[in-house]
Amino acid sequence: MDRTANVFSPVAGASGQEVVEALAGACSVRIERIVSRGHSSPEGFWYDQETDEWVIVLRGHARLRFEAADDLVEMGPGDHLHIPAHCRHRVDWTAPDGETVWLAVHFPPAVTEPAP
Repeated sequence: MDRTANVFSPVAGASGQEVVEALAGACSVRIERIVSRGHSSPEGFWYDQETDEWVIVLRGHARLRFEAADDLVEMGPGDHLHIPAHCRHRVDWTAPDGETVWLAVHFPPAVTEPAP
């Protein structure tokens, strides 16, 4: 059995860099802790993932941008969101005055049956 860990433990890493830490996973599911401070995606960069992603902000504040509708989504503690596979998005902003702690779960897209 693994030792316990705390999702709010301090992060070792370069300041100003977003830190992504794998917490658990099996088969095609991956759970990550992401810690950001004043982070945003590089200009022109869009996440375009093969998997669905469910994300929740546990601490801090963030803003995500979605390419399709140029929508901005504000997120704070407790806010969660399902991002379907290939839904292009980016981190527009995270609070610069404290850590934003996310929990992200990546999993295969749902298979839908064709309509009869």
